[in-house]
Amino acid sequence: METYANALLYAIPFFILLLVIEIGYGYFVKNQMHKVLDTVSSISSGLTNIIKDSLGLAFIVISYPFLVEQLAVTEIKATWLVWVVAFIVMDFAGYWNHRLSHKINIFWNQHVIHHSSEEFNLACALRQPISNLIGYFSILLLPAALLGVPYKVIAILAPVHLFAQFWYHTQHIGKMGWLEKVFVTPSQHRVHHAINPEYIDKNLGQILCIWDRMFGTFQEELEDVPPQFGVLKQAATWNPVHINFQHFWNMLKDAWRTGNYWDKIRIWFMHTGWRPADVKEKYPIAIIEDVYHFERYKTVASLKLKAYVIFQMLFSVLLLLFMFYSYSVIGFDGLLLFGAFVFVGIYGYSSLMDRSRVALYIEVARGLFGIGLIVYTGDWFGLDGFLPFGKFLMAGYFMVTIVFGIYFTYFEKEENDVLSVA
Repeated sequence: METYANALLYAIPFFILLLVIEIGYGYFVKNQMHKVLDTVSSISSGLTNIIKDSLGLAFIVISYPFLVEQLAVTEIKATWLVWVVAFIVMDFAGYWNHRLSHKINIFWNQHVIHHSSEEFNLACALRQPISNLIGYFSILLLPAALLGVPYKVIAILAPVHLFAQFWYHTQHIGKMGWLEKVFVTPSQHRVHHAINPEYIDKNLGQILCIWDRMFGTFQEELEDVPPQFGVLKQAATWNPVHINFQHFWNMLKDAWRTGNYWDKIRIWFMHTGWRPADVKEKYPIAIIEDVYHFERYKTVASLKLKAYVIFQMLFSVLLLLFMFYSYSVIGFDGLLLFGAFVFVGIYGYSSLMDRSRVALYIEVARGLFGIGLIVYTGDWFGLDGFLPFGKFLMAGYFMVTIVFGIYFTYFEKEENDVLSVA
């Protein structure tokens, strides 16, 4: 996990730089693909994901090292061949994992966050899950285990393979000639994120598009069918934690409400979106019917609120960079508490974006607890050794959080309500 944390020290600034470039380019060509609240929500989702992953908060059904040790029938000696085989097997496994996520109800829950943005840009690539709490991906790497591909090769390739899927989440790059025949491109991935009937559940490849072509899930982007983005059951929230578990919660309610005991079991393993007939009739859920004319989710947001949530998001990034820098020094128990502060903060300011009053209680409680921890320990997880007066900076940050939580909940909220009535 420490190696992963060190990699994030470089990956996070790099992703932020690419985002700034895309936003700047959109402004320059007067074709902006970013909206403040949506982009903040997307980046915040990525932050929650890396908190979970960097702390190893998941139950692994079976590990890849165990599979290699028990099942390897040979061992690839040639160095270049090991990397080539590992990459191909990993991409093949990624295709089928992705396909499962689109086809099976319970697996869709861990993937819906990635499709929940109604925009399509580099930020939406960061919408990664925290709901994938049971790790089963190693099972799909069975061919690599049989061939004896070493664990270290898989461990190095895994983050590289994931990060390599970032760049094609953009609308600023058109079709790319012969590359469209082999690799996943922005054009192909726009199709994947679209909710148009022509595009649903297509282009499931991650790096190579050959799997889609082989297994009948490839669809070219059509000139007369502009992609419309999002999910058919709208998330209707900026809060990444809510988005991560919405689908699971709806399935849980359906399983409880249905009178058919068989439906209580099979709902989890049926095709995505399937619901028991009795529940579907009694508790209908709105589905987007006309993908070209649906109302996209939005909330009232002043320039002050937008500036505030951008500040909160950037401060959360800085806190995580410090956490990764001091990973071994802070210790696991400290990391859990540190990660919890950042995670709850993201929940708080994204709830504020939804104009939810629960944001105030979260922000005030977190702020008071944070100040109390600084007073009790005399530091903030060793920040004073890294930055002079670091604890005072953090205490000031928590005070700002409390003050603005109150302001945006009561004062500006009331102003917006008056303007809406007028």
